[in-house]
Amino acid sequence: MDLELEGADLKAVLNRLRRAQGQISGVIRMIEEGRDCEDVVTQLAAASRALDRAGFAIIATGLQQCVIDIESGRKNGEDPEAMRARLEKLFLSLA
Repeated sequence: MDLELEGADLKAVLNRLRRAQGQISGVIRMIEEGRDCEDVVTQLAAASRALDRAGFAIIATGLQQCVIDIESGRKNGEDPEAMRARLEKLFLSLA
């Protein structure tokens, strides 16, 4: 399954990833500066949430595309059970 993000979906995912990138840079800087542990962990948790949300958005888009592919008969030779197993594995990778 190829990822085909378009328009608003693509922009939203990229924004989340850029936000996480900035937060991770901030965490690195905070550690280098010897900042308070609580502040570092708070910022790290925010970066983790941003990455999770980007991952979930990508999976949701993939699910939408899979449903469309199945309904239109364009399954690229993959049976529905194999597709379901692959998508389940993706979900679990973010759990």
